[in-house]
Amino acid sequence: MKLFLKGDRCYSDKCSFERRSYPPGQHGQRRTKLSDFGLQLREKQKLKRIYGMLERQFRVYFDRSNRKKGNTGANLLQRLECRLDTVVYRVGFADSRAEARQLILHRHFLVNGKPVNVPNIVLKAGDEVTVKEKSRNKVPLMRAMQNVQKREIPDWLELNAGEFKGKVRALPQRTHVTLPIEENLVVELYSK
Repeated sequence: MKLFLKGDRCYSDKCSFERRSYPPGQHGQRRTKLSDFGLQLREKQKLKRIYGMLERQFRVYFDRSNRKKGNTGANLLQRLECRLDTVVYRVGFADSRAEARQLILHRHFLVNGKPVNVPNIVLKAGDEVTVKEKSRNKVPLMRAMQNVQKREIPDWLELNAGEFKGKVRALPQRTHVTLPIEENLVVELYSK
């Protein structure tokens, strides 16, 4: 599946995903169906890749979501969507999650008035993310703010473009996550 991440840009004749519908290699054409484990693993890897996480960190997120009351898959997606780097990307301060992560690491943002440099902070309802005064004229932020009109901001977030502020109005529900993800397969994989 094309995830349209940084290296996934497919151009007309160079996109291997569109040229061949089978996996690469000598025996790629023979494989027709993935096992249940293969489907679960692929879904987990897709989710990790979308949110830019490594295995250990993803496992910690899953364990914390599993301990929380309610649907584990929905809790996991909610936790992943409330990460600071994802909120910065969704509000429109960055063009990608990787860019959002880098801007956060370089201390261009304030959360509730305090400077932060940790992209995996989990935000709560009512938290405000603000671009620092000195950082508002940086090229990546200016480019992202020009592109924000083209993007759709989720209902659970609020953007004040004039003041460079974003706010988490409410925690995201499963219906707010429009990515093609089957989180139940990830839960089944980790429940073994």
